[in-house]
Amino acid sequence: MLSCWPVSASEPAQSFHRAALEYERGRPGWPEGVLDVLPVDAHATVLDLGAGTGKLTEVLARRYARVIAVEPLAELRAILARRVQSADVRDGRAENIPLADAEVDAVFAGQAFHWFANDVAVAEIARVLRPGGVLVMLWNQDVPPSPLPENYRRRLDELRAATPPPRVDEHLLARAPFGEVRHDSVAHEQVSEREDVLAFAASVSWIASRDDREQVLAELGAMLPEGRYVFPMRAEVSWAIRT
Repeated sequence: MLSCWPVSASEPAQSFHRAALEYERGRPGWPEGVLDVLPVDAHATVLDLGAGTGKLTEVLARRYARVIAVEPLAELRAILARRVQSADVRDGRAENIPLADAEVDAVFAGQAFHWFANDVAVAEIARVLRPGGVLVMLWNQDVPPSPLPENYRRRLDELRAATPPPRVDEHLLARAPFGEVRHDSVAHEQVSEREDVLAFAASVSWIASRDDREQVLAELGAMLPEGRYVFPMRAEVSWAIRT
């Protein structure tokens, strides 16, 4: 399993509809400890933006009074609605968030901010956040050593390199009404069976968007022995206060 790196939010983002079930099965979850480092009260109304199948939404719903989840892809949104029935699930995009001005106390983006790292989306996030509210960006990162076979990891690296990511503008939030970006991390682990590992590979945009996706997945499957794979992970959390 490899961490997802930032890519542009165009055609690759839409490829997730081809792998909704694999996305749900293979993607790692989030430790509740990531919420402990944030200045967000349990009585808060929070938004999970680009919520996918609801892995982060589920964690948020156990902590916060009201959770709204916005996801543009119907295939992912259907799983999300079944998974977290207490959440207010809505169709929408970061560039046109279906919320009123200053409606939420925090906006969360779990492994998703790179899909909408642009000035229009950041302005929308600032619009729906109350002053003093929090923008939270989370990413799961693998921690070496990887339990995956060397040839499997090498082939994944080759596939990922075939679709090199653009650079995300590091000054994006500085142009918006946000204060200093702060950082923390929380250790956790993901325990996956062989089919879960292959589901993760099927779900990443740089494989899901390929015309030869099934051939690539068969190739990877031939490299991966049966068994249980334990991935040491680190949930990286960054946040900034809406001024």
